[in-house]
Amino acid sequence: MVAAKKSKTTKSTESIASRLALVVKSGKYSLGYKTALKQMRNGKAKLVLIAGNCPPLRKSELEYYAMLSKTSVHHFAGSNVALGTAAGKLFRVGVMTISDPGDSDLLTIAEGAAQ
Repeated sequence: MVAAKKSKTTKSTESIASRLALVVKSGKYSLGYKTALKQMRNGKAKLVLIAGNCPPLRKSELEYYAMLSKTSVHHFAGSNVALGTAAGKLFRVGVMTISDPGDSDLLTIAEGAAQ
């Protein structure tokens, strides 16, 4: 039997998804577009995860707020369904904001993937 090779984007999505599970257990996060804007305005957001199928206008607005608040942004490779599943929820999640990573090293991984 030959093991199927996984693409690099699939591996990075899986590693981020596994680290997201740890953030949900031990850190502080919020879900949704409005709360993401509020957290960035207050300066509490450390990382913003945007789903791959987020509308372009919303995505650019989130990136603009993140640039003003000096928050790092990670574009999640999967859809909003995949981001919701990675967060351990049974619903779709378009935007996820992490204010405290807890025991996870997600912030360093996301910043490394962005560069």
